[in-house]
Amino acid sequence: MAPKGGPKPRGDTVRLLVADQNLMNCQLLIGALRRCRRIEVVARATSSAQVLAEVQARRPSVALIGANLQDGSLSGFGIVRKLRNTHPEVRAILLLDSADRAWVIDAFRAGAKGIFCRDDSLGSLCRCIQSVQMGQTWASSEQIGSVLDAFARVAPPVLTDKAKAPLSRREREVAELVAEGFSNREISAQLGLSQHTIKNYLFHIYEKLGMSSRVDLVLYIRSVDPSPADGPESLGETS
Repeated sequence: MAPKGGPKPRGDTVRLLVADQNLMNCQLLIGALRRCRRIEVVARATSSAQVLAEVQARRPSVALIGANLQDGSLSGFGIVRKLRNTHPEVRAILLLDSADRAWVIDAFRAGAKGIFCRDDSLGSLCRCIQSVQMGQTWASSEQIGSVLDAFARVAPPVLTDKAKAPLSRREREVAELVAEGFSNREISAQLGLSQHTIKNYLFHIYEKLGMSSRVDLVLYIRSVDPSPADGPESLGETS
């Protein structure tokens, strides 16, 4: 955090929590991230309990969480799932040792807004964190392909009565543009509506379909309409 009396962070500065298996890993990550503009590390943690305590005390906007914490192997997935339920305003990125297909799928199931592999570059990590702060879902086309393939191999979701409520024409337009990879800003420009209105449409779409995230919506739309226009490599921005 900025020292007392010193310059205050800009409004678009990412307040980041870093969590990893041990203190050394945290310190190495924090040292590297000092080179990134507009990223301020406000907390670090090595266990799930510490993550929850630091989120409560420091109010980060993004949490970079290793797949393995001191709690045990793959405990990072569990704390991401916990954060989704208790602190949905915190956008989680799961830091994976490799892009194992099963880990990628489970990361999104847990509620991660981005996944990042340790063998990628620091520059990419900086962009990942800043993109997730803006509301983007960070993943490569190959990783998204793994998720879509897994989704295609299971039976279509059984929708609740609430989810059976049909989308209006405008809601369907918004949902399809999201599935094509457009950001809220781009959807706003394309449909001639304010970004606030687009967010409201998304809220009602999630309510009607019984969903809670952009990734869920993209997977659902692609399951009922498997041939959307080609979009970017990651799933849109600004939830």
